[in-house]
Parts: sequence; structure tokens; C-alpha cells
Amino acid sequence: MKRYVLGGIFCFLAFTISSFIRVDHNDDYAAFKDQFLTLINRTRAKGCKCGSTWYAPAPPLVWNDQLEDAARGHAKDMAKQNYFSHESKDGRTMSSRIIAAGYTYKGWKSFMIGENIAYGQTSIEEVTAGWFKSEGHCRNLMNPGFKEIGVAEKDKYWVQDFGGRVPFTEEQQKLIKSGKLRLIQKD
Repeated sequence: MKRYVLGGIFCFLAFTISSFIRVDHNDDYAAFKDQFLTLINRTRAKGCKCGSTWYAPAPPLVWNDQLEDAARGHAKDMAKQNYFSHESKDGRTMSSRIIAAGYTYKGWKSFMIGENIAYGQTSIEEVTAGWFKSEGHCRNLMNPGFKEIGVAEKDKYWVQDFGGRVPFTEEQQKLIKSGKLRLIQKD
């Protein structure tokens, strides 16, 4: 009987102590986003040479959760199916994944997207430095047309999705609503 009482007290104490220990994944997530944005925007602010081309300073990127969702889905898929490509094994492209995540072009004056992928890097600093050293990846990072970004990592598969949407002006919106301005979508 004494053993049951001691066991009960031990369980109670373990539960009480564990309820005070808090693992806050939100802090890790916020730090992940902030670290990426800080590293990228620091370079965008001063300009950068991508290969042999100089890119002037560009406005800072802001985080977009839809782009992050698209990046996370692709990183998880590559890790799960052990491949490395901008095209998913089921044939989905960067465009189809980003649009499926809700980052759409309808209702915007202009729309552009891009993607960087990497494999094997173990830190945000390492993968970001590698992307800036690669001419094509660097061009995406420095492109002033990109306004938003979402990044994800799964088992050393890194995906960085970019977006740039420009809204219609208020005057253009009024003309569209009144029918005096028609939009023609090219396929």
C-alpha cells in the first residue's frame, strides 16, 4: 500500500512539474522567419553581385504564409520521396503548387513567382549563403519584382518560394467595376 501512495505522489509531482515546463514552438517558428528575412533583406538593402551582374538595392521582402505553405509541402514531398527537383514526382510544377496553396493571380494587376531549392545545408546561414553564391538563386533573391517570400525546411530539403503581386490602383478598380475597363487574361 505504501508503494502505491509513493507512486501516486511521484506521478502527481511529475505532472505538476511538467505542467510548468513549456516548450514554445512558436518562438522557434518566429525565429526561423525572422532569421531568413533578416539575412535576405540585409543583402537586398545594400545590393549584390549575382554572377557577373550587379543588382541594385531592392525593397525588403515580407513573409507570406501561403508561399510558406507551398514551400513546406514541396520540402516534405521531396524528403518523403527522396528526390530533388522543382517538379514534383506527380508532375506538379512550382506554379501549380503555389497557386494551390492560395497564392493566386486573380484580382491583381501583375503576378510573378519563383522558387529556390537546396539540399544538405544544416543551417539558415549556410543555405542562404549558398543561394546568394549561386547566380540563378541570387537573381531570385535580388529581384525587385518579388515582394513576398515563404521558406520551409524538412530533413535538409530547403524550399524558398517568392511572389510578387501588384494591386490595381483605386482608379483602375473603379473602372473595372463600372465595366469601362476590361481585363483580358492570357493563357
